[in-house]
Amino acid sequence: METQRPAESSARKTPFHDVFAELGGEFVEYIGGYWPDHFGDVPAEYRLQREHFGVFDASAINKWDFRGPDATVAAQRVHTNNIAGEAIGQVRYGAFCDENGLMIDDGTVFKLADDHLWVMTNFNTRAEHFAAATSDLDVEIEDITPTLPHLFFQGPESRAALAKVTDADLDSLGYFRFLPDQVKVAGVPVWLSRTGVSGELGYEFFCRPEDAEELLRNLIRDTGVKPYGLQAIEPVRIESGVIVTETDYPEHTYTPFDLSFDRLVDLEQDFLGRDALAKLDAEPRRKCLTTLRLSSSELPEYSTPILDSGNEVGTLTSPTVSPLYGPIGLAILDVELARPGREVQIGDGTATGVVNDTHPAYDPEKRRPRS
Repeated sequence: METQRPAESSARKTPFHDVFAELGGEFVEYIGGYWPDHFGDVPAEYRLQREHFGVFDASAINKWDFRGPDATVAAQRVHTNNIAGEAIGQVRYGAFCDENGLMIDDGTVFKLADDHLWVMTNFNTRAEHFAAATSDLDVEIEDITPTLPHLFFQGPESRAALAKVTDADLDSLGYFRFLPDQVKVAGVPVWLSRTGVSGELGYEFFCRPEDAEELLRNLIRDTGVKPYGLQAIEPVRIESGVIVTETDYPEHTYTPFDLSFDRLVDLEQDFLGRDALAKLDAEPRRKCLTTLRLSSSELPEYSTPILDSGNEVGTLTSPTVSPLYGPIGLAILDVELARPGREVQIGDGTATGVVNDTHPAYDPEKRRPRS
């Protein structure tokens, strides 16, 4: 196989950057790209996602093109979900593991054809891992992040807004499905996907770099959509139970089972770490991902240890002050303690947490994005 590694470079500005800058965006550098951090009114940007609809530059999410006769086998080799059985036009989410079954990343796989898939990761350092895992296969793997910019278009009013600017059949586009052939949105060719991280009805648009600015300007003109940034995404994704590599779990530390990814691990498939996970599958679960209600709006730091009777029993991975629920946080916790109403100590004891009645806190059955 051949693998084209991403060149070492400073953070990239996306093809949407200048338009978002004109809209008042402030940016942060993270994992090789510039991300919109906020547009001056974070509470309003939060409400766009939960009550209306908004647009976000997600172009810096890392994307890998798998092509060739063994492309599906290769994508399956590095992903825990059932990629072999994935239909064309389907998106599947799951974990990327090392040979010991420990997670190094999480992300989605888009199947455009049996010999062509997009694999999306949080981090841009996966070229060597993918190459080593698929060295015996006939597949070419290329980092296409710079050439496939994309937007989140999220919120409960997103379908109605999108219907005004596309002839695509939105009613028949199911949750975690996409259109493998381009369609026009606001007069611009895009790949249209019904996915996102908001926990709401929402879409993603992928386009060519030369079409990006026109797409965004036309969307703003024709739908009135407003932008939001990372600061507004953070409470949304914590409410919805969405995790991020390194923020919620260090690489090579936890299994997918420790993060409650059981349904995203298909042990009938051939993937890296499968044998290790098959052995663990027969054993009782040790850890799980849950949501804690926190005692104070003075939030502990990310990755603060959780204690019980002086013993470390987990980690508060991502705290936030939720506009809906007040102070909450995602936590990796010993299974026997993850019972609704169970109180635990956060860090040095100046704060406590109570296991929430549901995980995630917001719409645990995912009825809203499926609507």
